[in-house]
Formats: sequence, C-alpha cells, structure tokens
Amino acid sequence: MATPRKPRAWSWTTGEKGKNRVRAYDRGSRGIFLDTFVHDPVTGTATRKRFSLGCVDRATAKRKAEELAAALRVNGRSEAPTLTVGLLFDSYEEHVTPTKGASTRKHDGRALEMMRRFFGAHRPVANLDRRDWDGFIRDRQAGRVRPAGVKAPRSVKSRGVEQDLRLLLAVLNWATLVRDPAGKRLLAENPFKGFMVPHEENPRRPILTHDEFEKLLGAASSVSPMMQTLLVVSNATVHRINSIRLLRWSDIDFQANTIRWRGDQDKIGHEHVTPMVEAARTALLKERRRRATIGTDDTWVFPAPGNPGQPISRHLARDWWERTEKAAGISRVQGRGWHSLRRKFATELKGASLKDLCALGGWKDHNTILKCYQQPDPLAMRLALESRGTLRSVEGPD
Repeated sequence: MATPRKPRAWSWTTGEKGKNRVRAYDRGSRGIFLDTFVHDPVTGTATRKRFSLGCVDRATAKRKAEELAAALRVNGRSEAPTLTVGLLFDSYEEHVTPTKGASTRKHDGRALEMMRRFFGAHRPVANLDRRDWDGFIRDRQAGRVRPAGVKAPRSVKSRGVEQDLRLLLAVLNWATLVRDPAGKRLLAENPFKGFMVPHEENPRRPILTHDEFEKLLGAASSVSPMMQTLLVVSNATVHRINSIRLLRWSDIDFQANTIRWRGDQDKIGHEHVTPMVEAARTALLKERRRRATIGTDDTWVFPAPGNPGQPISRHLARDWWERTEKAAGISRVQGRGWHSLRRKFATELKGASLKDLCALGGWKDHNTILKCYQQPDPLAMRLALESRGTLRSVEGPD
C-alpha cells in the first residue's frame, strides 16, 4: 500500500527573479515567513533573508510580500534599493551587532525582529515619523508588540521600552554615519532625533546588606554545593552573574591571584583582569578540590548539574538565589537578586576612586555607578553632618 503524501505547505511568490522576488510560505505553528534576497546598501552584495510575519492570515501575507517586493524593486536611476527598515536592520546586525557582548547580541536580535514586524520591513526609513514613535511606545507598554517568543500579551515597564528605543536610536544614528558604495550616506538624518525616551521615575534598585549576605551564605549549601561558592565569588568580584557563570578554570590564575574576564562573555564586551581576594581564592580552591577539577583546563567553573559540558544557566542561578533566600528566611523583595551584590559593593567602596571601581566591577562609565549602583548610606550621611564646618564671611581687599 502506497504511503499517502503529506499535503504541501502553502506558499506564494511575487516579484521578478534575480531582482525583487519574494516568497511567502506557511510554517504552521511558527506562522508565515517571507523569503527574499536583500541587497546590502553598505557593501552592495545580496544576501538571502527570511522575515517573520507571525500568525497572520494568507491575504495579509500576500499584501506584505507585494509591499516588500515593491520596496526592493530597483528603479531606473539607481542600482541601490530604497533604504527600508528591513534593509537597515539587516545591515546593522551584520556589521555592528557581532562586535557586542553575548547578552547584548541576543537583545539586538529579539528587539530588531520585533521592531521589524511593528514598523514593517518594507517601510522606507525616511518616512518614519512621530506617529510611529508614539505608536511603538504605546503598543510596547501594553504588550501588543512583543518579542517572537512571548505568546501572551503582558505590560512592559518604561525601562524595557527605553532599552528597545535606545537600540533603535543607535541603529538610526549609525545609518547617518555609514556610506553606500556610491559614497552617499545611508540616511540623511535620524527621523526620531530629539524625541523623548520614556524612563522609570523611581526604579527599584534594592541593595543586599552584609547581614543578609551572611544569612544567604549560611543557607546556600542546602540549595546546592556550588551555590555557596557562587555567592562568595559574586560578592568578592562584584561582576555580573552572567560573567561569573561563564568563568572557566583557565581564567583563574591561583599563582598571580587574578581572574580574567573574557570580552565575548561580558555585557559591554570589555576583556579585563582583576585581582582575586583571599575569600574568592579559598572558595574556588575548595570548589576545585570538591569536584577534583584540574585548575588549568578549559572546563567550566560552574557547570550545569548533570551536564558538565555546559555552564549553569542564568535561569538556574536566579532559581538558586530565590530558593536560598527562602531557606535563609529572608523576605522576597522584587528586584533584589544577584545584581544587589553589585550595589552592595559600590556602596561599601564609596571612598575608592571611581576609576578603580569601574576597573574592579567591569563598568564602562563611572556615571553608571553614581546613577544606578551607589546607594545613600545613613551612617555616612550622619558623619558628614556632624563634621560640617561653619562658613564665615571673609572681607575682601580694599
């Protein structure tokens, strides 16, 4: 008996082959996609690209395919197509995004794909205006526009919208500095220049006290043998948890007492070396002995349970933190997690120079420390008031 053939997936094609051919096709639960060859206005080369339309109907997909084909159609006066949102985003992801850290690259991919859907890949960049800016803010905050992996609508705070818009402004500003093969700037001006970016008026930045840290440390071993080491290293090195979980034993130099932080695993792509204090050195040596790990090889310092070939995930690190808080009897505070140790560090070392603080914690700009990390200290404020002098008038020269 012959095996029945599976029904062919729906597809529809428009445009001229070799110039502006666009194919729309159905991927079932993944939605409908557009497939075409996109000409990069920076290099003049053509690359095959795929755009997600999400779960739209076929009539909408046909219309979007025709609009994209029209935008890609080469006119009789120029070899380069009109700079569209899709063309610009693709070029930015090819030339700029790879130079960023891993987490920032992921945000670029998610945010640009989402904004490509909202503005429309076929939309000429020069035609964007205030209505598009305000519409994105409104729909993003309401959850009507969201990353492809987020199924249900959910409201987004101003901080999340700000991150997306900062990226959008960076892409548009980049386009005003880059030239095409003919020497013409990709974009004459940023259409969103000068527009106000929403921001949190009172963002949550809770700090972890030393007493709370000691309680966490005492309860850590009940959650995982690695959790105690993770806490000590995080408190002693004050680096982001994403950088700490990606440490390899080859990054730890026990003779020089230093730790190397790789640029490709850093949020801002900053490779640097910091001194290792005794608390971190002792905890790491203990962890190495516990697992009988050779300290000079390239294995993970914090491997995933059951899969030593991978580091622990950021989701597991967050879960361990919350479970350790519960085991230590510390009440849950929204916004307090691994980052609260960075705030603790920045506040405890207010007396150190900002340049040294930036180098120790991997911060790029000292203004970030002042704005987001250092917290008011009641004891320091009281001492400042008690040491206050008296200003007396001084007579000037006749």
